[in-house]
Amino acid sequence: MYLIREKIFDIGDDFDITDDAGNRVFHVDGKVLSLRDKLVIEDPSGREVAAVHRKLIALRPTYAISIGGEEAAEMRKKLFTPFRDKYTIDVPGPDDLEMKGDLLDHEYEVELGGERVATVSKKWFSIRDTYAVDVAPGQNDLLILAGVLALDLAESRAERKRAEEAGRDD
Repeated sequence: MYLIREKIFDIGDDFDITDDAGNRVFHVDGKVLSLRDKLVIEDPSGREVAAVHRKLIALRPTYAISIGGEEAAEMRKKLFTPFRDKYTIDVPGPDDLEMKGDLLDHEYEVELGGERVATVSKKWFSIRDTYAVDVAPGQNDLLILAGVLALDLAESRAERKRAEEAGRDD
C-alpha cells in the first residue's frame, strides 16, 4: 500500500510516496506550474524511474506516462460517461486500465478487464490530506501510481480552470 498527500499539485512542491509504514518508496518532483504539467518519479536513490506530462495537443485531457525513459501509456478522460467521470490508462495492446468511482474525493478503483487491480481511498487513514493506493499483487505498481498522479494532475488543472472561469463571471 502506498500513501500520497492530497492537493499537493496546487503548490507544485516535491513530495514523497511512502509505504504504509512511512518508508519512502518514491520521490516525486512536481513541475506542475510548467506549460506541460510534468512530474518526475524517482526511486529512493534519486534515479528517474517514471515521468508524467500533459500532452498539449489532444481533444480531451491526456497525459503521457513514461517508465524507464520509454512511453508506457497515456491516461485520458473518456469522452462520454453520463453519470460520472472515467479515465483510461491506455497501454499498448489490449490491457487498458480504467479508473472509475468518485475521482474527486479519491474513492475509486482501477480495473483491468473488469477486475479490480487497485483501490484508491482516503478512508483507510486518518492522516489529513492523505490517500492510499492499494495495488493488487502482480500488477505494475509504478504504472498504476503514475496513472493516479496523472489523474490528480488532470483534476487539479480542471479545478484551476473552473476557478478562473468563475472569476471572470463575477
